[in-house]
Amino acid sequence: MIILALALAGAISFLLTPILCRVAPRVGAVDKPNARKVHHTLMPRLGGVAIYAGFLTAFWLLGYHTNQYLGLWLGGSFIMLVGLVDDVKNISPRVKLMGQVVAAAILVAFGVRVEFLTNPFDGLFILGKLAIPVTIFWLVGVTNALNLVDGLDGLAAGTSLIASVTIAIVAWLNGESAVALLSLALAAGVLGFLPFNFHPARIFMGDSGSMFLGFNLAALATIGLTKSATVVSLFVPVVILGLPILDTALAIVRRFLNHRPIFAPDKGHLHHRLLAQGLTQRQAVGVIYLVDACLGGSAILLTRLTTDQAMLILVGLAVIILVTCDKLGVLGSGHLGRVKARHNSLHML
Repeated sequence: MIILALALAGAISFLLTPILCRVAPRVGAVDKPNARKVHHTLMPRLGGVAIYAGFLTAFWLLGYHTNQYLGLWLGGSFIMLVGLVDDVKNISPRVKLMGQVVAAAILVAFGVRVEFLTNPFDGLFILGKLAIPVTIFWLVGVTNALNLVDGLDGLAAGTSLIASVTIAIVAWLNGESAVALLSLALAAGVLGFLPFNFHPARIFMGDSGSMFLGFNLAALATIGLTKSATVVSLFVPVVILGLPILDTALAIVRRFLNHRPIFAPDKGHLHHRLLAQGLTQRQAVGVIYLVDACLGGSAILLTRLTTDQAMLILVGLAVIILVTCDKLGVLGSGHLGRVKARHNSLHML
């Protein structure tokens, strides 16, 4: 039954995607080119429906219908519908954010919560009444992070595929078989869609896909990877989803440093900067896939190491990624270099 469920998830997504390519223009679900986007023609954007249909089929066949997984289904379905309406009607960011919060609240109502945070130095931070807002913040944050990286053909889908497989491996190692199989079902749905989304793409996943995937990745990570009281349990899901989270965080910092509204779109995301370095779309996406895979491997490794070893790896990863992003101009114009030069000049004085 497991193999059948996963095979059907991929097959349904694969068979439904070309149908949605034809349906999307008829209902107005098209992505229009502009100065910030890299495509130059109208593109259908209903691929998320195919991913959702594939995952939903596997979900019901696998039979994980306990309270928290029903919340996963209801919250994921709700956020997919919000994204679908946005793909067709272009709703306002505020309404979309409200929909994300409602979807997160549905999941929380079914008992899925981040109950504590691990203290890197000693002990735990018991969240208590803060558990609900922290969980909602995590779910909404990752949902938007994946939505923001959906800027090149195959980028968000490939990132989600790598993250799903990584979550499945870590969950399996931790004895969370349900989370592992549902993560593989999500990966199978993405895998069926990807052949139509590689450059040159025939269809985009749209917000119905990027928000659904981001929400489910964050939810599955919460259910399966945050129950351990070890220090690294806090960091494993963050490392797995590290690139979307980091890209979103740096976008906020970049806009603040450049005195721009935080929600104002720009072309400073990592994939934009890689294109500015002369890489083609395929090459830029390949580089990001490689980084995603390295982060995924690091997350798996973290669960096998001592606390001290894990913390050394985390610090090393943070330094390497931050310096690399600054060199690429993701922060704007080499802000770290300017800070260092200012420090040196003050030291000389």
